[in-house]
Amino acid sequence: MEVDKVVCLPRLPRVAVCGGTHGNELSGVYLVRELLKAEKKVMEKEEEEPLSVLMVLSNPRAMQQCRRYVDTDLNRCFTHAKLNGPIPDDAPYEIIRSRELNATLGPKGNPEAVDLVCDLHNTTANMGLCFIAYSDCDWICMHIFRHLQRQMPDVPMRYIHFDVSNKESYSLDSVGKHGFAMEIGPQPHGVVRSNIYTAMKVGVQHMLDWVRIFNSGTIFEGGCVDVFTMIKHIDYPRDSETRNITAAIHPQVQDRDFCLLHPEDPLFQTFSGETLRYKGNEPLYPFFINECAYYEKGIALSLARKRLNSGIERFLDLKG
Repeated sequence: MEVDKVVCLPRLPRVAVCGGTHGNELSGVYLVRELLKAEKKVMEKEEEEPLSVLMVLSNPRAMQQCRRYVDTDLNRCFTHAKLNGPIPDDAPYEIIRSRELNATLGPKGNPEAVDLVCDLHNTTANMGLCFIAYSDCDWICMHIFRHLQRQMPDVPMRYIHFDVSNKESYSLDSVGKHGFAMEIGPQPHGVVRSNIYTAMKVGVQHMLDWVRIFNSGTIFEGGCVDVFTMIKHIDYPRDSETRNITAAIHPQVQDRDFCLLHPEDPLFQTFSGETLRYKGNEPLYPFFINECAYYEKGIALSLARKRLNSGIERFLDLKG
């Protein structure tokens, strides 16, 4: 009889939960504030927690102004080049802040980095709860994702893979040994909705519970995860001279994140009423459909290819 392989991984004694990387994505801002209050009460009772959880409010200046960022997008400032290059005297605030966060949570790629970073985000798109990660074979992140799927069966949940190297990975979660963004929507920026906030709160609680269980020496069964690997972005149709957009997302596509888009399906509706169709060569899954913050980035939606990742080991153990 074939014996299932056991993979031994080191414990995760240090976890960072970050909110406010984008200062107007308020579920993470308010959740981290609540976690900081709870941490203070625990410290006052002198209770010891075997797991060290660091709560971080990532972009305090943007939070104060309820803006995505002050000078530049903080969640694009964690590439190897931006973290290690020279800093000019007039450097954007977020570049300076990324160095501070890298010193606190990293350094990125260093053995001293925190074991796991969970960075909390909101989207205006109808995406449910998503994990966004740079690896489609990080067993820690994928087991946490499967745990949340089991514990939160009523919440639509997807695992999104951005196929980017560690050196070029640009978001805060890439600073940890393991990391992912927990992206939940739909929620307007600058607004907090109780159902979205509660889903994030419960998701973070289950994530921390899984880490505690893992650190105790529990063996986890393996399994499969559907992975959506990002293939490309599509911009809005634009005027060739003014670069103003000339169409909006088609009503048949709006709010239908992760519903398969086939070639020749309606995609945009021009402001004069014409339907523009998807001209891709294969069916793909749209997500971040009509995300408010991506207008400035020239992204109307992103497209992913879906596959079943059966590469998670049947059992997962920890190394003492």
